[in-house]
Amino acid sequence: MFEITDLIGMIAFAMSGFFVASRSKLDLLGALISTFLTALGGGIIRDIALDRTPYTFTHNYPGLVVLSVFILMILFNLHKRDSIENKPFFIISDSIGLVSFSISGALIALESDFNLAGVVSMAFVTAVGGGIVRDVIINEVPFVLKTGFYGTIALMIGIILYFLDFYNLISIYTITGLFFLSLVLRFIAYRKGWSIPLR
Repeated sequence: MFEITDLIGMIAFAMSGFFVASRSKLDLLGALISTFLTALGGGIIRDIALDRTPYTFTHNYPGLVVLSVFILMILFNLHKRDSIENKPFFIISDSIGLVSFSISGALIALESDFNLAGVVSMAFVTAVGGGIVRDVIINEVPFVLKTGFYGTIALMIGIILYFLDFYNLISIYTITGLFFLSLVLRFIAYRKGWSIPLR
């Protein structure tokens, strides 16, 4: 199930990177870099922090998936149409990616015996690290730093998984429950426009 949700998230993040590139009027190479960074950058940063060869560099399918999304977006001229980033199916797939990547990042950190700060950081970086790097490169304030309940979901997942592991409660049932609860929270936050005010 989580392999499927990772795939859905990868596709949604690739589309998001493509739309950001289109709005910023990047050329073909810029759009390709934006697409790849958004979809795969977080996982690459996570693996480097864990002192391991990035999964994207040893397995072909992540790159092929993102490249396929990129080509299809161009073939169907989606960069010339109204953005679909606020459409329900995109919000759902993007939220699935956010939650799935957060969980996978936290679990990999737990396997490496990271402490609470490390687990939370890896959950956050895996989910939103690529988008942050992309936004910095194109000279924008990262999206996750302006929308309070996007990155916060990743942080909450990292914290919860750390304590589930601390009390030996990690199982397919608790992870699945966390997955769906996090999705529901993300949907509610999006619909209600929740954010964390500075003051």
